[in-house]
Amino acid sequence: MVTLMTTAIPAVLSADKILRALGEFQLQADEQQVVCIQQYMKILLTWNDKINLTAIRDPLEILYRHFCECMFAARAVPVENGRLADVGSGAGFPGIPLKIMRPDLQVFLIESNMKKATFLAEVLRTIELKDTKVIVSRYEELGEDVAPLDFVCSRAVGEFEPFLAWAASERVAAKQVILWIGGRDLDQARRGMDWEWREPIPVPNSLRRYLLVGARKV
Repeated sequence: MVTLMTTAIPAVLSADKILRALGEFQLQADEQQVVCIQQYMKILLTWNDKINLTAIRDPLEILYRHFCECMFAARAVPVENGRLADVGSGAGFPGIPLKIMRPDLQVFLIESNMKKATFLAEVLRTIELKDTKVIVSRYEELGEDVAPLDFVCSRAVGEFEPFLAWAASERVAAKQVILWIGGRDLDQARRGMDWEWREPIPVPNSLRRYLLVGARKV
């Protein structure tokens, strides 16, 4: 069991910097959403050295690469209210930022690593996100536990084919799949025959990173 360290909490970014960065992704946030981002980042920075949640250490880069890039899907796809599963959630991206941006979402954070799952539970306890659940499991073992789903998301898919087949299966019945993906992986991901793929959506302020969105064929 991992416990939260009680040493000094690292400094986080000001509200102005957060709002300015979100604006570059055509996103807006209210005061409570900004506070949630700040609290989440505090916990992430505090835990990171202990269980290696992200290789990025600079708070501003964390804001852009993790928070803004994830929240961008709330506007670009768009992700609105509904049931969303974040597969291989790790440090909680994209699931928790999307929940912060769209509070009406019901979110499942699927993570098989117990230490990372413990971190996710601590984030949810601290910022009190309702209708959000950590599921400690491999995604392949899940079905009616999470179904039916409006969105299945991932930034950490190792192999696209089994993931896309699982998301399209009758036992999961996801309506849309959303991938944060590098340009060189687009062709491989779009081989998934169960999905109608939209044109890739470039992620602002990035070099060849995209949102790839597919709708399940009926």
